Amino acid sequence: MYTATIVTEPEELRQIAALSRLNLRSFLEEDEKQSQGFITWEYSFETLQLIHAIAPSVIVKDSSEVIGYALTSLKETAVVQHDLLKMIEHLETLSFHDKPVKTYPYYIMGQVCIAKEHRGKGVFEMLYHQHRSIFQLKFDLLITEVSTSNFRSIQAHKKIGFETIDTYRDSLDEWNVVVWNWK
Repeated sequence: MYTATIVTEPEELRQIAALSRLNLRSFLEEDEKQSQGFITWEYSFETLQLIHAIAPSVIVKDSSEVIGYALTSLKETAVVQHDLLKMIEHLETLSFHDKPVKTYPYYIMGQVCIAKEHRGKGVFEMLYHQHRSIFQLKFDLLITEVSTSNFRSIQAHKKIGFETIDTYRDSLDEWNVVVWNWK
């Protein structure tokens, strides 16, 4: 039975780091990236500890095993994760519903990953709905970026209710900026 919760133990962070390594774009075959999706950044246990100290991330567990995670990245997380600063700078040049993004209370989904054998079983939805239940009173928007070549992730975000508000290219990839409006 799956349980959605927040990270409370160092062992959960270790399991997130291991799951992250298994699903990195750089280690997957092209056909697997196309059919299963991928993640772009690897997170070490030490980095996850620093991120978690700023804001708790959401996990889904099957018994004691972390089988999915959705990292919470507040703006302050950019101190730990420097690539996030570039993303925030870009986000704050954008508008959503004819209003500058920077005028909304928002936070960023740092990364979502689900263990291969648990995909297609509602874990993605559990992760995002747990985020909403925890953070919706404090934030109006949840924003993330999805590689335009990650078709599985694009469809999953669309199904949750995310809207694409921008597409741009940086040194790593081409990204859709997607927003989930909670108001």
